[in-house]
Amino acid sequence: MRSHYCGDLNESHVDLDVMLCGWVHRRRDHGGVIFLDVRDREGISQVVYDPDTAESFAIAEGVRNEYVIQVKGRVRLRPEGTFNEEMPTGRIEVLGKELFVLNAAETPPMQLEEHAEVGEDVRLHYRYIDLRRPEMAAKLKFRSKVASTIRNFLDSNGFLDIETPLLTKATPEGARDYLVPSRTHPNRFFALPQSPQLFKQILMASGMDRYYQIAKCFRDEDLRADRQPEFTQIDIETSFMEEEQIMAIMEEMIRHTFKSLLSVDLGEFPRISHADAMLRYGSDKPDLRINLELVDIAELMKTVEFKVFSGPANEKNSRVVALCVPTGASLSRKVIDDYTEFVGIYGARGLAWIKVNDLAAGMEGLQSPILKFMSEGVIQKLLTNLDAKTGDIIFFGADKAKIVNEALGALRIKVAEDLDLIKGAWAPLWVVDFPMFEEDVDGNLTALHHPFTSPACDSASLASDPKSVLSRAYDMVLNGTELGGGSIRINQPSVQKAVFEALGIKKEEAKEKFGFLLDALSYGCPPHGGIAFGLDRLVMLMTNSSSIREVIAFPKTQSASCPLTDAPGAVSPTQLRELNIRLREQKTPS
Repeated sequence: MRSHYCGDLNESHVDLDVMLCGWVHRRRDHGGVIFLDVRDREGISQVVYDPDTAESFAIAEGVRNEYVIQVKGRVRLRPEGTFNEEMPTGRIEVLGKELFVLNAAETPPMQLEEHAEVGEDVRLHYRYIDLRRPEMAAKLKFRSKVASTIRNFLDSNGFLDIETPLLTKATPEGARDYLVPSRTHPNRFFALPQSPQLFKQILMASGMDRYYQIAKCFRDEDLRADRQPEFTQIDIETSFMEEEQIMAIMEEMIRHTFKSLLSVDLGEFPRISHADAMLRYGSDKPDLRINLELVDIAELMKTVEFKVFSGPANEKNSRVVALCVPTGASLSRKVIDDYTEFVGIYGARGLAWIKVNDLAAGMEGLQSPILKFMSEGVIQKLLTNLDAKTGDIIFFGADKAKIVNEALGALRIKVAEDLDLIKGAWAPLWVVDFPMFEEDVDGNLTALHHPFTSPACDSASLASDPKSVLSRAYDMVLNGTELGGGSIRINQPSVQKAVFEALGIKKEEAKEKFGFLLDALSYGCPPHGGIAFGLDRLVMLMTNSSSIREVIAFPKTQSASCPLTDAPGAVSPTQLRELNIRLREQKTPS
């Protein structure tokens, strides 16, 4: 039905007869000449109809936006002075000879103009219309190119594309599973995979050596801008490679993708330990485009009268830090109050600050309600340690280390955004030397990554002091976003059992949940490791989108529902009976 895509036409096609199919993006009637901007996934071409083709002209008079049409005509240069250099096809137009309406359309519920303001609820409900918008179509096309580029890279490096099951067994991956009841096995459930982790390890035990899969994964968790209940993962696993080799080839893959699709050279990726990242940035995924760091001042504050500072300074597992922000003295009190509310989201009970209005004026040049609680000597040492300058503001965090890290780490990013302190387009890095475990609110150990990550020690050291053990894990971070996380895996049953014991997983439970993995490890499983990248996050960053919902064809809302299909939905009593499920009546709140 078509000879060319609308967006592919250019001056080389002048005097060529073409057939185009697409949607009417815009219709304009200019004194007896009708202009139709015809759109398909590749772009827009301008088609002109004049009264010389009476039948087609009459049809053109009746078409409206979003009608689906077929155009037959001849490509010609636009008249001098009418070129549109901002449009790829802006130097040519098609003189229409014939016009066929393939399908009429109701008035669309949203404008399809670029950057038109449309509520997300409307966009998701009418997603099939939203995806016609040129900027949305461009993002999905780009996503396809990213996936294709990565596939080609991995194929050329000896990786095998192998599918793993979607109906599997519930495993602890850090979030709730989506469960699927079994009809053929009453009162038993499948789980949708949070990742293909165990299957890809078993593929290594099977001798597949290098595996990859662009895999659908599912997590029933609270959503944020970069989270969805179902998401796409670039899943990779290798045998007989150390972490240095895995990191090198993955770094090459991401550099290749950016170079091929954005003409961006990411250069070498610096490395930072997890401990150093938390100390300097309060985050294990620091944005290195921001030249602001947290500075520990606990030693300086141990003896001050200000108990808000001296208390945490003398407590274990607490921190007192300062964040010196250039040009921040210009911030109004209202903005500072807003920042105080902001850090409260992370559990901070307040936000102390000092404005350096005039460094040369000594104490008279400083402004803060907390100055009276600290001696001039302490203040001067503080300013020297922070290398503070006139015009700076100093923010403070003092509390449990977790609260300080989260609150001041987030404030660091927000202040940088507000004061335009983010420099450079791209800042990749590797974060390494993660702790093997972390403590939950009850003091129990949980795996920081997952329980199949190899410790950087032997089983004896793991058993004697598990809290101090580091793992052989590595995360790739870009602009403050974790692109991918990976590790060397455990390939010996004794080590895997020791990790289960450290996590409080009893032998019976381990056998029930992971017996098939332990068996696979016991039959000659090679050393192996891998990584998983979030495809949605990668495309979100590369297209400068604000949310992964912008780069997923049919995303869910913040409440994990689909406005397009109205899922999740009710099912019939017959289906429930077949699955041996009885619904419990929901009590109406009084």
